Amino acid sequence: MADLINPVTVVSLLTTAAFAVFSIICGFKLKRTLPQIEKWVLSWLVFDALIHWTLEVVFLYLSLTGTVEKSQHFTADLWKEYGKADKRWLVSDPTVVSLEILTVVVDGLLCLVLIYAIIRNKNYRHFVQIILCVCELYGGWMTFCPEWLTGSKNLVTDNVLYLWVYLIFFNGIWVVIPLGLLYQSYVDMTTMTTAGEEVHEPQKIKNDGRLQVMSTDVNTEFVKRYNTRSRKDK
Repeated sequence: MADLINPVTVVSLLTTAAFAVFSIICGFKLKRTLPQIEKWVLSWLVFDALIHWTLEVVFLYLSLTGTVEKSQHFTADLWKEYGKADKRWLVSDPTVVSLEILTVVVDGLLCLVLIYAIIRNKNYRHFVQIILCVCELYGGWMTFCPEWLTGSKNLVTDNVLYLWVYLIFFNGIWVVIPLGLLYQSYVDMTTMTTAGEEVHEPQKIKNDGRLQVMSTDVNTEFVKRYNTRSRKDK
């Protein structure tokens, strides 16, 4: 157990927990009038952006200038710890580094755009949300699928901490939450589409014994004037 839980392990987990607490505080403070669920969405987006633009930026720098394994910088210790569960993160694996470039640059920017869209109630909010979620899911798939197809030789799965905390939990939240946000976008967009169809649903108006079809969004004053003229003509 002493070899399993070391100071680097504790610092790594505490750093992640601190990011989570800070993100929740920000998510609930950014716009107090938002529904509760939207505050949690904002909290996730703040956390997501923090991870991309702090921890993963460090990984990219270390990997593009050398390797995590050979680096003596103190920031490499966190990734050396994670590298105990997935050895590819120690040796600048091209697939992992390529995905991290995409994640840091694209996903990080999309997080900020989506935060702004939610706070300002922009009509492109769900468009951005869907793109972000697909990018996150793609990154997770391409991180692990090639490894599974080659026998998972770089993954350490016989250790409880490395398997359930590092590999499953810390990667799983970037699968479960994006899937939940995709469902949210689907529900909200379906609701808006249904509401739009109801607004434009034809309304039947009787006039002069004939059945006429008028749109419900026709100017009310026009309908009144039309019916008045019809009665005078009779």
